[in-house]
Amino acid sequence: MKLCLALFFLIPIFLSAAKKPNIVLIMADDMGFSDLGCYGSTIPTPHLDSLAENGLRYTQFYNAARCCPSRAALLTGLYPHQTGLGWMTAANLGTKGYSGDLNNDCRTIAECLREADYSTYISGKWHLTSAKYQSVRGPKDSWPLQRGFDRFYGMLAGGGSYWSTKMMLDNQSIKNDDDFYLTDAITNNATHFLDEHFEKPDNKPFFLYLAHYAPHLPLHARPEDIARHRGKFKKGWDILRKEKYQRMQEMGIIGPNAQLPEKERGQKDSRRITRSWDLLTPEQQNAMDLRMAIYSAMIEVMDRGIGQIIKTLKKKDAYDNTLILFLSDNGAASLFTGQTDTDYEAYGTDTSKLGYGPDWAEYSNIPFRLYKMWAHEGGIASPLIAHWPNGIKAKGKINRQVSHITDLMPTLLEISGASYQPKEGITYPNLVGQSMTPTFKGISYKRGPIIWEHKGNRGLRKGKWKLVADGINGKWELYDMEADRSEVNNLAKSKPELVNKLAGGWDKIAHATHVYPLDGRPWSVKIKNPIPQKPKPAK
Repeated sequence: MKLCLALFFLIPIFLSAAKKPNIVLIMADDMGFSDLGCYGSTIPTPHLDSLAENGLRYTQFYNAARCCPSRAALLTGLYPHQTGLGWMTAANLGTKGYSGDLNNDCRTIAECLREADYSTYISGKWHLTSAKYQSVRGPKDSWPLQRGFDRFYGMLAGGGSYWSTKMMLDNQSIKNDDDFYLTDAITNNATHFLDEHFEKPDNKPFFLYLAHYAPHLPLHARPEDIARHRGKFKKGWDILRKEKYQRMQEMGIIGPNAQLPEKERGQKDSRRITRSWDLLTPEQQNAMDLRMAIYSAMIEVMDRGIGQIIKTLKKKDAYDNTLILFLSDNGAASLFTGQTDTDYEAYGTDTSKLGYGPDWAEYSNIPFRLYKMWAHEGGIASPLIAHWPNGIKAKGKINRQVSHITDLMPTLLEISGASYQPKEGITYPNLVGQSMTPTFKGISYKRGPIIWEHKGNRGLRKGKWKLVADGINGKWELYDMEADRSEVNNLAKSKPELVNKLAGGWDKIAHATHVYPLDGRPWSVKIKNPIPQKPKPAK
């Protein structure tokens, strides 16, 4: 009799847990806005395309311009400066917003979901712990297991070689397998966590954060994966970008008002020097085709691994009740680095530190200007795919509403029933994001203003207006995003009053979220003290 009563009271608990959706949150690293087939690319991404065909694609979803800030905003629902990660983990700039370490004034989605009886897993790149705290002998306050995750496989740092990066399992360093390739290892361990989860009798829902390093440089891939893409980019970026632009318009990813901007020719930063394809020698053209072939292979391998996750979910009859989200942490990266243009022997191998450069980055970011780290659209616009058969009835729809990476935390809290503030103890800052669940139902909602800042590059989106500036001393530019998503026609001179009003809005949010004092110094692990500066007033 007692056993029957016990089972009677346990059944509602199990049913309640079963109704909660599982969550798979997938983040790519340094992947451009239009690098997926379902966003106009010729790179084969059949598994992500399938999710898009049976779910939602967002065309005005924003990240936080760079890896550490985006990851902090993703996991906390706060602006990165509120978490201490307005800059990078490589150094502490000496102020609250730029400590380089995930602080204790924020709460992660994993911490919230675990309190809501979710099992929580991460496989891949963490990059939220200060470089000086990444040793197993040091403090672990900002490590994954200490911030809400039950299991962790991956790297605390920003990454490295796809062939030899040192990995961790939970809180310990481990030895890599002989056939180690980073993207596959991240996928395989995520699958292993899921297999273990489904073997447990507790019937808990799960949260899996699949944080890929691909396609971040260095350009590393297996020869057989590279070979499938060789020669596909011999037309050159000048012709291919026009073809992709046309394809994106035909698909409805971009509207007729999103122009194809002129290629960046500025010399103020070496990462913005681009070239005409016809001015390259045949040998250089062959080398640049090879670089893009490797980059494409890296995305294809990532997509293949996502197919492996999907297969596992279907096998365990969990696919329909799992929300899968896919996004990129920033726009494409413009770095070349490493070998000369035609050093073929190193391409794809462990000795290579190659990037693919600003010309291909512009191709990856079509139709937007600039790249990772900037607050122009090429740095902050991200593809976002949402798929959840039990919760999203739309099939293949495109959502054009403005949303931000901080919106994912309140979205996941709402669908899981988890609470943000703990019942006892510290009270955390209010979330700056807004739940995106109305978009799952095809309902319009008004997104409040969004700001960006990284290395002095800053911006604000409010309604149809976008305010943006390059660097601490850069002048504010103004764009009407409904008429000019590609940021071609700067309206700042013709609308000075609007510029000043929006700049005041940016300044108010920046002061409230630890953006000040701004510090735009270049990358250096030797930084000790900040240089207080403010942007020049709008003219």
